[in-house]
Amino acid sequence: MSLIKSILVALIFLAATHFLPAAEPSRMAERLPDALATASDHAEPAEHGIPQKAEPLFHDDFFITNSMVVTWIVALGLILFARRATRKIQDVPSGAQNFWEWLVESLHDFLEGIIGPELVKKTFWFFATIFILILFTNWFGLIPGVGTIGWGVQGEHGFEVTRPLLRGGNADMNMTLAMALLFFACWTAWALQSNGVGGLVLHLFGPKGETSGLLKVLMTVVFAAVGVLEVVSILFRPVSLSFRLYGNIFAGENMLESMSNLVPGLGWLIPVPFYFLELLVGLVQALVFMLLTCVFTLLICTHDEGHEKAHH
Repeated sequence: MSLIKSILVALIFLAATHFLPAAEPSRMAERLPDALATASDHAEPAEHGIPQKAEPLFHDDFFITNSMVVTWIVALGLILFARRATRKIQDVPSGAQNFWEWLVESLHDFLEGIIGPELVKKTFWFFATIFILILFTNWFGLIPGVGTIGWGVQGEHGFEVTRPLLRGGNADMNMTLAMALLFFACWTAWALQSNGVGGLVLHLFGPKGETSGLLKVLMTVVFAAVGVLEVVSILFRPVSLSFRLYGNIFAGENMLESMSNLVPGLGWLIPVPFYFLELLVGLVQALVFMLLTCVFTLLICTHDEGHEKAHH
């Protein structure tokens, strides 16, 4: 059942990226006078780096982008590996089964120590899937050829790739935003299951602590205002989650691109130390995304004794 849930989550991630619109390219050049537009064609580009927008394959109207292809490849590879590792379960695991069981059990024990045994039974399938998918998507983007093989033009310093065939999946805002929005939907469902509608409102806006008289009225107003701020914070969580992951991965890609173009002829050597740094960054960002979602879930699903009595 956990494997089926994991596969469904991966498929939802991939489907969600289809419906999130990518940013349109700027059309300011169309509004400039003809003389300025002609002059800009001969000017040197202001900066050199990886474009923020994922490139569609083959032509501009093609809805499949290079980042989507990478995400599909990683998700398919994980599903096939999981199926192979669990096809013939042995009492004494070895090979692929041994690695897969170690990964799943380590994540389960780690999450159980953070959110507790009861909550981990309900949410482990999501947090484990999100961590594994983000981690291997980040690492797949570091494979030589990703971002450097594709269509381009012949420039002064050789062939320059302008439309890569593959690009890191989490370097596309559509992917990170899809994962953040899916977590927000799961968070809402878990919050309602644990608290109910009335308990959730009380958890956000209800006064904490034992007070009486005028002080109780004052604390009620204060905690109601705090609840409004908490709601605003909750609504901005998908934005912060998606931008944090996207910004770090996109910045890493640009750093590797800059290092490879720093010294002509040594583009294959200078980025090597930074590749090891990006391996660590990929692991850290997967952990950060998973831990933040775990903490957000724990905070809304755990309430004090007073709220527990009110809920029941």
